[in-house]
Amino acid sequence: MTLQPRYRRVLLKASGEALMGEQKFGIDVSVVDRIAADIAEARALGVEVAVVIGGGNIFRGVAVASKGGDRVTGDHMGMLATVINSLALRTSLVKIGVDAVVLSAIAMPELCESFSQRQATAYMNAGKVVIFAGGTGNPFFTTDSAAALRAAEIGADALFKGTQVDGVYSADPKKDASAVRFDRITHEEVLAKGLSIMDTAAIALARENHIPIIVYSIHEKGGLGEILLGRGRCTIVDE
Repeated sequence: MTLQPRYRRVLLKASGEALMGEQKFGIDVSVVDRIAADIAEARALGVEVAVVIGGGNIFRGVAVASKGGDRVTGDHMGMLATVINSLALRTSLVKIGVDAVVLSAIAMPELCESFSQRQATAYMNAGKVVIFAGGTGNPFFTTDSAAALRAAEIGADALFKGTQVDGVYSADPKKDASAVRFDRITHEEVLAKGLSIMDTAAIALARENHIPIIVYSIHEKGGLGEILLGRGRCTIVDE
């Protein structure tokens, strides 16, 4: 019997750091190509995919504020970093024959289209991979919050959070050998325990819109498709 994907429409949130690979800065094209291949595999299963990518591999706005700089300007610079990453992912997708479009929360028509919920939904319905750039377009909001917001706006069935580890743990498993891994946990428990899988605004937004968050390792080749078919290793955050 052929397995059917668990979700019809998903939003993938990938950290900017994931794009660095083994580098200390910037974009490792081979990593972006692999993520693009995972997205293509999901599309081949009939799943509609949208993406939000962070900008931490290039610039972090909070880094400016921590050194006494202006947080608003820093966040604007971080938003530009997400546009760079989004354009890189679109290039990798188009290269393997996947139709993709970048919609930016900040208008820059020479580079990409501006975001609107109506246009985003139309592109999703047409089968395109939609990459949301520029965060929410506002300072003081993370790309995690942008991912939860866009997931709600496009009516996503799930929000996939690609991380450095294979699920949600009680502590950082790379630093604490006694960290306990959860197979399933509620939005409420994540907030109560202060687990740092996404910021609190993103978790609360997902909870309010009844969107499950699937936390998995973005470094696992083919991991997205496996989880969509109910076979992969992940943590499910739901109600």
